[in-house]
Amino acid sequence: MSGSYKKTKVLVAGSTGFIGTNLVNNLVSKGFSVRGTIHKQQARYKNPEVEYVQADLTLMEDCQKVVKDCKYVFMAAANTSGAAVMKSNPLSHVVPNVVMNSQMLQAAYESGVSKFLWISSSAAYPPTGDRPTTESEMFEGDPYDAYYFVGWMKRFGEIMCQMYGDKVKPPMTTIVVRPTNVYGPYDDYDPATSHVTAAMIRKVCERQSPIVVWGDGNDIRDIVYIDDFTEAMTRSVDELNQYTVLNIGYGKGFTVKQILSTILKCDDYQHPKIVFDSTKPSMIPVRLVDINAAKSLLGFKASVSMEEGLAKTLKWYRECEIK
Repeated sequence: MSGSYKKTKVLVAGSTGFIGTNLVNNLVSKGFSVRGTIHKQQARYKNPEVEYVQADLTLMEDCQKVVKDCKYVFMAAANTSGAAVMKSNPLSHVVPNVVMNSQMLQAAYESGVSKFLWISSSAAYPPTGDRPTTESEMFEGDPYDAYYFVGWMKRFGEIMCQMYGDKVKPPMTTIVVRPTNVYGPYDDYDPATSHVTAAMIRKVCERQSPIVVWGDGNDIRDIVYIDDFTEAMTRSVDELNQYTVLNIGYGKGFTVKQILSTILKCDDYQHPKIVFDSTKPSMIPVRLVDINAAKSLLGFKASVSMEEGLAKTLKWYRECEIK
């Protein structure tokens, strides 16, 4: 990061969620003056150096209140969940997110925010088989059917970011990051809503037997540790000065079986019974992304290996989640 940020006011919308909590800590460590929004989910960890504000970002007046005097906005607020909810109630991801994204962009623009970073998703890409997908391919076909609703919601968010960042005059610099599967401390470990890596971490730590894994275990995921992802986010705002879209990932794919095997090894859980339940939704069979743009524009490459990241997460989970 360049320069001193002690007087730079930034907003983290959704500061109590998985990404928001970790992002707040990253920004504070770099010297930013941070304001964070809280909605229904109260902060499990409150950074004492952060100004926390209660806000409902589906209300325009709250959006206008929280962006006031902020130079940068990190939009980490979102209605999210795992495969089960996306399958049973896919529209739950559409309306509240479209409303929040639209109003936050407009409020930020009207307030004179310099840069607005928005989190999209690699799940919105069309199928590309086992070939890593590049940023330019987002609209070359529909998303996987299982991600049709959330995928098009993300795509609409990207279009809005392009409107504010490239089409309207004068523009507001908007940055869209498309992460792969992010994992780490403060993730969602609720059985009803968690994603695959968090779900397997919880099951291993609880010494479940059998360990039931959704799908056949052959789905391929690029998983990136949360510290790497938040570093890419802060570096993007520091380095980029025009509308930009970037894939952020580890740059390598692992099967769900490989991820589970590594979790078991890191936590020294030997010879558990494992059941792969193919009747459960597993969403995307293969999702790999090309990370060369982030390397070129930011000099960014994920530095935390899967083994190191999972070991750190398991340690945190045992210290903070298991009562």
